[in-house]
Amino acid sequence: MLRFILNIFGWIFSGLTIGAVMVVVAVGAVFWMYGRDLPDHQALASYEPATISRVYSGEGKVMDEFAHERRMFTPADEVPDVVKQAFVSAEDKHFYEHKGYDLQGIVKAALDAAQGGRLRGASTITQQVMKNFLLDGSRSFERKIKEIILATRLEETLDKDKILELYLNEIFLGQNSYGVTAAADTYFGKNLEEVTVAEAAYLAALPKAPSDYHPVRQKERAIARRNYVLGQMYENGYIDETTYNTAEASDLLTVQSGDFTSSRAERPPRDYFTDEIRRQLSGDFGEDEFFGGGLSIRATMDPVLQKEAAKSLRAGLEKYDRNLGIYRGPAGKIEPAKLGSEAEWRDALRDVNTPRDIEGWHPAVVLELGDTSARIGIEGVEEDEDGHFLPKQEFNWRPLLDNGRAGKRANKPADLLSVGDVIYVRAVTKDSDGSFVRWSLRQIPRIQGGFMAMDTNTGRVLAMQGGFSYQASVFNRATQATRQPGSSFKPFVYASALDSGYSPSTIVVDAPIEVQTPQGLWRPKNASNKFYGPAPLRVGIERSRNLMTIRLAQDVGMNVVADYAERFGVYDDMGEYLANALGSQETTLFKMVAAYAMFANGGERVEPTLVDRVQDRWGKTIYRHDKRDCEGCELASLEEGVSPRIVSNRERVMDAVTAYQLTSMMRGVVERGTASGTVKLGVPVAGKTGTTNDAKDVWFVGFTPNIVAGCYLGYDRPRALGRGASGGGMCGPVFNSFMKKAIKLYGSSDFEVPPNTRFIKFDRYSGARLPPDATGPNVVSELFRMGEEPEYGMFSIIDGGFAMGEDLQLYGRGEDDSETVITTSTGQQKVIPPKASFGSLSSGGLY
Repeated sequence: MLRFILNIFGWIFSGLTIGAVMVVVAVGAVFWMYGRDLPDHQALASYEPATISRVYSGEGKVMDEFAHERRMFTPADEVPDVVKQAFVSAEDKHFYEHKGYDLQGIVKAALDAAQGGRLRGASTITQQVMKNFLLDGSRSFERKIKEIILATRLEETLDKDKILELYLNEIFLGQNSYGVTAAADTYFGKNLEEVTVAEAAYLAALPKAPSDYHPVRQKERAIARRNYVLGQMYENGYIDETTYNTAEASDLLTVQSGDFTSSRAERPPRDYFTDEIRRQLSGDFGEDEFFGGGLSIRATMDPVLQKEAAKSLRAGLEKYDRNLGIYRGPAGKIEPAKLGSEAEWRDALRDVNTPRDIEGWHPAVVLELGDTSARIGIEGVEEDEDGHFLPKQEFNWRPLLDNGRAGKRANKPADLLSVGDVIYVRAVTKDSDGSFVRWSLRQIPRIQGGFMAMDTNTGRVLAMQGGFSYQASVFNRATQATRQPGSSFKPFVYASALDSGYSPSTIVVDAPIEVQTPQGLWRPKNASNKFYGPAPLRVGIERSRNLMTIRLAQDVGMNVVADYAERFGVYDDMGEYLANALGSQETTLFKMVAAYAMFANGGERVEPTLVDRVQDRWGKTIYRHDKRDCEGCELASLEEGVSPRIVSNRERVMDAVTAYQLTSMMRGVVERGTASGTVKLGVPVAGKTGTTNDAKDVWFVGFTPNIVAGCYLGYDRPRALGRGASGGGMCGPVFNSFMKKAIKLYGSSDFEVPPNTRFIKFDRYSGARLPPDATGPNVVSELFRMGEEPEYGMFSIIDGGFAMGEDLQLYGRGEDDSETVITTSTGQQKVIPPKASFGSLSSGGLY
């Protein structure tokens, strides 16, 4: 009997042993089968998470940031202990004890599921790292096995702090925030080391389901989950009872609930400048590196000048639009039912998607319409006892009708507005003391434009405005819009001539031209529809004479002109057609401003840049714009009276004498030519206006010795701007307004005169050479190389080789063609005869 009983126990033991072996073999087989072809966990040792790339101003302030996943990487040794403790308590209390998986937790989760409870993953922090980095997020037995295998392997490869570092920087915590550092900034507007125990506990509550614990919409649930984490921290011995009680009783204060100011709210809204940095650098470095490489980008922008550029361009665009006097309708619409109370209309107005980056402008909604005024609710402006109103004088507009025509001028508010209309308003103030006068109705103009300013010596772009409002249109008209530069291209024709042996006193015939083209006979004209006979080159550029420019281009050769335009970067491939000498081929404002900088700096190549330096996530400089040499900068100290010296190693694209001659001629444009009425800065300024056919585009590009700036205005779909539109009249004031601030900040000086040169005086109308002591309003001093003698007379006359019939009228008297009286240094007065007619200077009937 005893033997039988022992046999039974033997059979049972044998069965259990065999079963245990089979279970071990089966489990081993499962782990062996799933352990094959797993991702390489060792790659995590050198893992570099995608982090935010930030753009900084010259003062080191954050201007903008770019990221697909908003993450700021923080090494484990820089993460505060309270944050580590909060996440360990919330997610994996045995983190510092297990080997990658928590067997006790797995068993408990299995028992809960067997008893009808919710199936829990029981994943450790190490397992979550594996899931986030190397596996998908599916809920399956296979993924769980792989997760445990990889977690075990990772524990053998990395220490606990490194694993926790991966987790705390990778985990998604809501509001497009990845990692604890970005989340601390998003929810509390703080650096990670500044968060309190309660705030750390809230962050640790989020991985479970960020949207379920939103600090405003799900505040009660969020506080309950936070307090659970605090309780776990207390039980685990990370905080004492007093700290626990204080933190548990505290309210949940966040950026989202308006208790803290967001760090992003303190930055200016994204604008054309930083977006152009994104566009250029994502092309240079690749989008993945730009949006995830954690780049530190030092921008060239001057915040004061950027603000001034936006202000000046908007003023020019709005002036043209308001002069038209046509109201095109509201920016949006709110149902009248949502206007019952102040809280209701403010909420409804906040939800309207409309630009909010126009300085001084406020979105507003029409609440009531009276006979002479309209009551409005204004975003960001508190209501007063009587409310805010648009007075009668603000309705002096003509409404745009459905047929595209302007209607009759409005007599009352209802002729323009309806209740619920979303509009823009601006406060009108007194110039004397800035006191409030009234609210004024505004609208975003249809006309657009671009403005850009840069340092002439370094190529650093100081300001760039690509339109009226970035939020209204992200298309950057300074860099992306290709437009006809018109007469602003003419300096490149004159530059090619000056470098080819011509001089500012060379006489060019201003007379009718006929050119046979495949499209028919082309008869170019001056803007005035007049012609003025022979005149020096200087007059041609000062008065923007088309016929003189055509003759000069023909004589120099369009191949030479095209070569110059390409050398200066205006075009990549310029067509060798005479019409292109008048700026008919399209280019960008960005290229034009950069090209003019080379006139200003004496003919040296500069490459425009929006970025001074780019550093990678480790602080290594991977791009630097300024490649000039600095003699003495490498020394720890210098002798007394000796300073480091910047040595230019730039390519020369233009002779320094030519650059000065051209600059002098372009100063005449500002002082007495087509820009003289609008550009008045009191310092040496050179520039050139441009107006295309039918005034579809108007330009002005100008410069001082250290700053060059340019503007163009026009409709996005080119159409005539109307009678009287011109580059000098419309873009000149924009340039003038901006440069007042630029000169105040950066100063100015005279243009540098090249060495080994001398000045010779001429009459600027006739080109006649004058004695050295001559003075008078029409006396100009032209620069020549030492020993160079300018030609004068019939041998210096340029007609371009155009033959014309004898019956054509070759000279019509025009502006400034009277006799000129000059005064010599001895006090004697001499009369310079008026410009000669073409017939008196030509011979043999050749022309």
